[in-house]
Amino acid sequence: MIQLTTFSEIEVIEQILKGEKSLLENIIRKYNPELYKIGRAYNYNHEDTQDLMQDTFIDAYKNLAKFENRSSFKTWIIRIMLNNCFHKKQKSAFKNEISNSINENSIPMYSKSNTDISHTVHNRHLASIIEDAVSKIPYEYRIVFSLREMNGLNVAETSDVLNISETNVKARLSRAKMMLKKEIEKKYSVTELFDFNLVYCNAMVDNVMSKINSL
Repeated sequence: MIQLTTFSEIEVIEQILKGEKSLLENIIRKYNPELYKIGRAYNYNHEDTQDLMQDTFIDAYKNLAKFENRSSFKTWIIRIMLNNCFHKKQKSAFKNEISNSINENSIPMYSKSNTDISHTVHNRHLASIIEDAVSKIPYEYRIVFSLREMNGLNVAETSDVLNISETNVKARLSRAKMMLKKEIEKKYSVTELFDFNLVYCNAMVDNVMSKINSL
């Protein structure tokens, strides 16, 4: 199987468009964690998030020819996931969250070291506290926090995905960090939040590929 480490993402996408459906597995495995974090940041539970992820991968496959490489594929597929989350929220008649005032000051809160999650997270109670704290942040701050700190998008990419100014991105991120500061200890990496377990990743790959192969 062609691997993203050997060929560029664009080359893999080109092969998928030529009929190599099996190569989509590379894309699914790569973006499972990012999409999962988006769904959870939208306050959907594990099962609903999985459904939204599956819909997003299928939508991405159906519209792959429309990807023009003007922005990164990552921001493109995240935008699809956000749209699916938004539409599900509308259909479910969830309440819109009220925006709070924002602070323009941006204070670094997390280190960027790539620590091994399995060696870092041992306290399930703390993990529960962190997830609960993130879920209580108003959506407009929570989603910026998710995109910037949990999914690694830069300010420009986040601005593009959410269609807000870069200034607003910075301000909302700062506000989100202030809301979380009392709940999250700095020694814990933010990338530990809402990680998509490999067991679920394999199931997602199987489910999506099964549906795509039937198209």
